[in-house]
Amino acid sequence: MNGPSELCVKDVMKTQFDLLDGKLTVKEALLAMKFPETRALIIDKRCPTDEYGLVLISDIGKKVLAADRSPDRVNLYEIMAKPILSVPPTMTISNCARLLERFSILRAPVIDSQGTVVGVVSFHDLVLRGLLEIIKSR
Repeated sequence: MNGPSELCVKDVMKTQFDLLDGKLTVKEALLAMKFPETRALIIDKRCPTDEYGLVLISDIGKKVLAADRSPDRVNLYEIMAKPILSVPPTMTISNCARLLERFSILRAPVIDSQGTVVGVVSFHDLVLRGLLEIIKSR
């Protein structure tokens, strides 16, 4: 891990996340989830020139459960956010926190220079895995 002044997103992000096809139904997606602690599903690109999408677990609660829609009739692409804000793994945690705050989002996929999702970062990660590490090292 880098020193406190150089702590980057790659040092605190979750590297286990669910990358799913947008054609899956909510039911299929929930059954396929392996990493619910990320609280988000990354929706894969349809082709190389496409963008990633994002479905938060809270989106499923609001747009499916609360709306009394059938989880086996709603596809992920119907409720996903796309395009989405992403961050590079080399961004500092303080700049990442500012970016998330500026756009009022709680989490973002981390995309490397080749355009591949390598993780998911949230305020939870930035504070408890980042800021806390800085505080402990002082």
